[in-house]
Amino acid sequence: MTGEKMTLAEATRRYELEIMPRKTSRWNSRGSELSTIRMILADDLSRKNVAQITSGDLAAWRDRRLQSVSPASAQRYMNTLSSILSACEKDWQIIPTNPMRQVRRPPASRPRKRRPTPEEMERLAVVGADLNMAMGRAWHAFLFAIETGMRANEIAMMEWVHVDLERRVVHVPLTKNGEPRDVPLSKEAMRLLRALPEADPVFNLGTGQKLSNNWYQLREKAGVTGLNFHDSRHEAITRISRKLDVLALARMVGHKNIRELMTYYNETADELAKRLD
Repeated sequence: MTGEKMTLAEATRRYELEIMPRKTSRWNSRGSELSTIRMILADDLSRKNVAQITSGDLAAWRDRRLQSVSPASAQRYMNTLSSILSACEKDWQIIPTNPMRQVRRPPASRPRKRRPTPEEMERLAVVGADLNMAMGRAWHAFLFAIETGMRANEIAMMEWVHVDLERRVVHVPLTKNGEPRDVPLSKEAMRLLRALPEADPVFNLGTGQKLSNNWYQLREKAGVTGLNFHDSRHEAITRISRKLDVLALARMVGHKNIRELMTYYNETADELAKRLD
């Protein structure tokens, strides 16, 4: 089928069947791409023939996305659509070039700096006290994330076979950058693991998305606004930076580029002042 006959919807479905299975090694990418694919198929642009899609069409599609999502989310959507068009160009040779290359990306959002306050932690602890409840285990997972710097999906997928209690290490076989890593466990992280009801996977919360959903329910019931589960990574890196040097910290949390740590390191000036003493 040539680009003149293949619609974007048909190309998107072919991408889902042929290209996406090759990318299964990428951490948590399939669920994100699938949701983007559903959004692409629901848009009027999907009915247009691939060969007739211009950079102007894609810029208009980008602007429609920006009406309801953040620039960072729009960037992710553009990445998926660009991958589909790249497959049309390189894998199936139905278009000469990928028109997404000519589309300006939205400006990056300012890095998030949200950290939980002591008062918020107290309120969440009250609501999340029962570890037999999913919300309680979501709170426990948040505390574990603060101790380890692990992401929601990494924690949700963690099985006991990955945990070496004697060495105080948890093995993460699938990470965001596609490479496994070993995460050292503090005494508090070990205590959190031992307090959990017996289950496998360890936190018995399903996928990272289900963990996040239980977190949002916990947050709402505790009356805490604007605190995401991923904000635990900001808190973790800020705290652990006081104990480990930069290289050790980067290895622990899985950052290849040390500059990425600055996105999550959010120690305040008054905290730094206390450390000077």
